[in-house]
Amino acid sequence: MKLPIDTTGMTFLAAGPPEPVLDYESKTPKVDENGAPLHSVQLVALNDGGAEVISVKVAGQPKGVSQGTTVKVAGLVATPWSMGDRSGVAYRADQIEPSQASRSAS
Repeated sequence: MKLPIDTTGMTFLAAGPPEPVLDYESKTPKVDENGAPLHSVQLVALNDGGAEVISVKVAGQPKGVSQGTTVKVAGLVATPWSMGDRSGVAYRADQIEPSQASRSAS
């Protein structure tokens, strides 16, 4: 079951740069159903109740995202999972991009 998340009123900060998602066994890059490479971005999700660090997967490499960048997250969904005695929540987004125009290097 995929649960859409309303990100209205939330602020997201990138905790690090996007990293390719690799297959556990073959160590080759994973791709989505359209063949686009998957990337994972650690995000700090801030709202009125506090903050939480989540790992969000997105198809394609987000441009202009580095540690400390404030980002916009479009189409965020949470998918609960369970495997044996382990369980958790996987996060996926349609798009992650900087929320402001990139500052030019001085």
